[in-house]
Amino acid sequence: MSPTDELTWFKSSYSGSENDNCVEVAMRPEAIHIRDSKDKAIRPLVVTPTAWAAFTALAAAL
Repeated sequence: MSPTDELTWFKSSYSGSENDNCVEVAMRPEAIHIRDSKDKAIRPLVVTPTAWAAFTALAAAL
């Protein structure tokens, strides 16, 4: 079992019902894990909560 198997992953409500071209996110206090929903074997991108907050704020402003 890999460390990412222990994470609780979720998709955005904007992802739609077809489950294609989505990213999944798992949040921990020390890190945010981001992965491609189509290829879960690829190592997820890991960012700090501060970086994630800046990204989501920018995305919401667009």
